[in-house]
Amino acid sequence: MVPRSLLSMALCHCLSIRLVSGLVDNLIGRNKIVGRVSAGPIDISSMGCGTWSWGNKLLWDYDPSQDEEIYRAYRVVRDAGVTMFDTADSYGTLELNGRAEILLGQFERRYQEEKSSSKTQFNFGKFLGNSDADAKSNRQQVATKFAPYPWRITRGSLVQAARESLKRLEQDKLSVAQLHWSTANYQPFQEGALWEGIADVYDAGLCEAVGISNYGPVQLSRFSVRMKERDVPIAIAQVQYSLMTARNNEILDACNDAGCRLISYSPLCLGLLTGKYDLDNLPRPGNPRRQLFRELLPGAQPLLGTLKAVAKEVGKTPSQIAINWAICKGTVPIPGARNMAQAEENLGSVGWKLTNAAVAELDAASAGLKKYMIENIFQTR
Repeated sequence: MVPRSLLSMALCHCLSIRLVSGLVDNLIGRNKIVGRVSAGPIDISSMGCGTWSWGNKLLWDYDPSQDEEIYRAYRVVRDAGVTMFDTADSYGTLELNGRAEILLGQFERRYQEEKSSSKTQFNFGKFLGNSDADAKSNRQQVATKFAPYPWRITRGSLVQAARESLKRLEQDKLSVAQLHWSTANYQPFQEGALWEGIADVYDAGLCEAVGISNYGPVQLSRFSVRMKERDVPIAIAQVQYSLMTARNNEILDACNDAGCRLISYSPLCLGLLTGKYDLDNLPRPGNPRRQLFRELLPGAQPLLGTLKAVAKEVGKTPSQIAINWAICKGTVPIPGARNMAQAEENLGSVGWKLTNAAVAELDAASAGLKKYMIENIFQTR
């Protein structure tokens, strides 16, 4: 017969191991809920995080005093498995241009330091299996966009832009180097230099792959041909894509032909699909979204009603339904997160999937819109 004292010690030991394992998971983000998908030659998180609002005063009322709260949101999504962060060298308002890149670099260094400190302080290293594999799959992936400013008319200017972004990030290599938009509609002679320049960024070893933003299927196909000639892999193509945007399957087909992943930016239509706004509750006066929402909300009521009905049926919020719908379409949505509430709301969009019937119901409501969200002015065909 085993003495009661030994049984008690064994039980305490088992409980201690389970407690430590739980603490490890919480401290280093082992319990990830965000999956992985392919994007050309690389794998990325199935949901990303957009950083447009980090530094933008005009649309998002950014102030540097918000940085600590933004970091807390960053830490939450990183712990959940989000690795893909979309940014741009132009993100920020006026003197804050590049602010999002600076914060991304600072946040990741702090995040890694905190993880390392937790492991060292509690001596959890011996409990972590496959640490190298975990670190590789959960490393931060920055996909930054270079604005085709009028003065960027040489291919070398793109390489210089990439080096400047890496300097702000304090990193050696980008996951994806992207062209922010095409100049084909207004300054076509610049387009060739941009394409050659982004390929040169890859050849210089400054990125793992390239991507484009605000390109339609025709221009994406042309870009893809040139990149194949240069032996440069394309990872992502991003467009404004939500239940509020007019769309067809041509861009998805073009991405499949190019071997890249479609990134859906503004999956919540600047917040309109959250269900938080109506004509009596609009963004503050002076915010460009105020007039836009005033124009879109009346015709969007049937869609918003369907969104709320589906959300109630599956026990989710309208925001989570809208983001999951984008995932069901095969895209990687990149909703922004500036605080803990937004981060946790976004994470409620993953780990489950809408039924085909629910997707079809939402598609029908979207197709019935009387007025769609306006396209980005730089969007090409």
